[in-house]
Amino acid sequence: MFVTSGAARLAVDVTGAPDGPPVLMLHASVSDSRSWSPLAEALGPGVRAIAVDRRGFGLTAYAPEPHSDVDDTVAVVDALGVGAAAVVGASRGGLLALDLALAHPDRVSALVLISPGVRGAPVLVPDSPALEALDLAIQAAEEAGDLDEVNRLEAQVWLDGPHAPAGRVTGPVRDLFLDMNGIALAAADPGPPADAPPAWDRLDDVTVPTLVLVGDLDVPDDVARADALGERLPQAEVRHLGGTAHLPHLEPHPACLPAITSFLAAAGALGSRP
Repeated sequence: MFVTSGAARLAVDVTGAPDGPPVLMLHASVSDSRSWSPLAEALGPGVRAIAVDRRGFGLTAYAPEPHSDVDDTVAVVDALGVGAAAVVGASRGGLLALDLALAHPDRVSALVLISPGVRGAPVLVPDSPALEALDLAIQAAEEAGDLDEVNRLEAQVWLDGPHAPAGRVTGPVRDLFLDMNGIALAAADPGPPADAPPAWDRLDDVTVPTLVLVGDLDVPDDVARADALGERLPQAEVRHLGGTAHLPHLEPHPACLPAITSFLAAAGALGSRP
């Protein structure tokens, strides 16, 4: 289905029971709503799983204009008649989930943050020489207009992990990553995003139960930020997942999806499950 917000027609994938407890899923900036298929399946048919393509991703259509990802997200839940939902966000989607929880606390009942960004967060761990080399290679490929090479290198950073062997993740998962990120890399500019206040110094205002997941093969600064969130969010639990990187829900890591479903059940976000 599509939901109109400004000049955008936001692509929304909704599965499960229409009257089931809602779980809103917000994707990373190297993926799209398809990355949540494993989680939607794990949540089961009794849960209303909602995955949204942001502007510049997946099937969402748009004209360039000033826009707010938070406003777009609210437009989606309003169109679906959802009051409060459990929100799962990965990377930039985690940043958006925190922005949503701060701007509209009544719309968020629980949070799952997977290697999340945080608006206004400081750098906690400097890049390693290996990561700096990958960043320079990505910049060179961008300047050369070689989007296939950018995609290949970003898969190494975000799917494999910057310090893991290149090609660690193979098969359909890698193919899906390259397709999702390829669409994002080739997408037209959606226009300027609205300014939003930093979240880092306001995290104590996020009082809902929160699970933070991070892969040990992820970018070291992301790992450190996840641990810092455990100290700064009032009701946060942090779990490290061994042998995975930035997108453990996509691989999927064997402990990731059970951790999410059990946490949401314990937080009362899944209702009574069969």
